[in-house]
Amino acid sequence: MVAQIDFPSILNSEIFSYVILPLLIFFARILDVSLGTIRIILISKGLKNFAPIFGFFEVLVWILAIGQIIQNIDNMFLYIAYAGGFAMGTFIGIKIENRLSLGLVVLRVITRKDASELIGLFRHQHHGFTVVDAEGPSGPVHIIFSVINRRDLQEVIKDIKRFNPHAFYTIEDARFASLGIFTSKSSLQKKLSPFSIKSLRKGK
Repeated sequence: MVAQIDFPSILNSEIFSYVILPLLIFFARILDVSLGTIRIILISKGLKNFAPIFGFFEVLVWILAIGQIIQNIDNMFLYIAYAGGFAMGTFIGIKIENRLSLGLVVLRVITRKDASELIGLFRHQHHGFTVVDAEGPSGPVHIIFSVINRRDLQEVIKDIKRFNPHAFYTIEDARFASLGIFTSKSSLQKKLSPFSIKSLRKGK
């Protein structure tokens, strides 16, 4: 004979109240906060069509979690699980956002060093850019503006540091860019495989 599981006894047991239910609240809170973090990021990046879908599931999970806390309001373990899930969900949401690398960023590079090598590299990478000659506290400087895909940012920063480890640069989020020149990460790697700052210098 197949043994029958006594669900009412399990639901009323101390193991469920002080172990299983807090864990469920913890993971539910991780899920809904992660969804909320991604929803806010999507809105900030202008991807408003996907944000309501994440918002629906975010609120649904939150209602289920808070409902269990209200039904077991004397269980302090649920409060700890709820707060811990919020903290962990925020951390995981940020990690997910970094992995997704959504949207565009405005890169501004300021350097006193001759920028022709870096400009040549940007041109080989097919990044759109604008160069401005300006005056800094220590004399003339070159300012390079570029709007790039966020997923390409780390590779571009590495190139900047190889060009000039002391170059000053800033990064800002861009909600929208019109008529820009952008290169995807996969095509960028193919085009740059034979290139580097050194090879561009040799080709001069």
